[in-house]
Amino acid sequence: MNWKKLSTTYLSKHKYFTAREDICEMPDGRIVNPYFTVELPETVCALAITESNEVVLVKQYRHPIEETILELPGGFIDQGETAEIAVARELQEETGYLFSKFDYLGRVAANPGVLSNFTSLFLATGGIRVSTQHLDANEEIEINLFPVEEVRVMLMNNEIKQALHATCLFYAFQKLDSVST
Repeated sequence: MNWKKLSTTYLSKHKYFTAREDICEMPDGRIVNPYFTVELPETVCALAITESNEVVLVKQYRHPIEETILELPGGFIDQGETAEIAVARELQEETGYLFSKFDYLGRVAANPGVLSNFTSLFLATGGIRVSTQHLDANEEIEINLFPVEEVRVMLMNNEIKQALHATCLFYAFQKLDSVST
C-alpha cells in the first residue's frame, strides 16, 4: 500500500521549513508527479495545570492566519531531546512554570497530506511558577490563567483555534474525567 519514492528535489531547506517535490510510484504503477511535502521538526504541547488548578494558556500573534489566539504552551523538539524533555523545557521557557507530573496522551499528525511531522500531546499537572519567561527572539507570549472548567467551555465554543491544541485538550479532559470518576 505504500508508495515508492522515485526522486526528491528540495525546493527549500531551512531549520523550520523544508519543502520538497517528490516523484512517487503508487502500488498499481501510476506515477504521482509532483507530490509536495513540507518537512517540519516534531512538536509538543500540553494542557498545563497549576497547583492552584488553573490552566496556563498562552496568547500570541500567529502571522500565517494574521490573528492573535489563545494556545497551549509547546514548541519544537530539539535534536537529541525526547518529547518528555521537550515539553518540560518548552513549558518553562514560555511560561516560567515547572510541572511535577506529565501524562503522555498520544501523538498526532496535523496535516499528513502535506506536513511530515507529528505532535506529542501531554497533560502537565502540579505547575508552580519558578522563573520568568525565556522566549526566542521572535516570540511575544502573554501568559493567561483560566479555571479548568472555563477552558473546557472555551474548547466546546470553538475558542481554541489551533487544531492540534484542541485535540490535546479533548484527550486531556478525557484523562482528567477518567481520573475523577
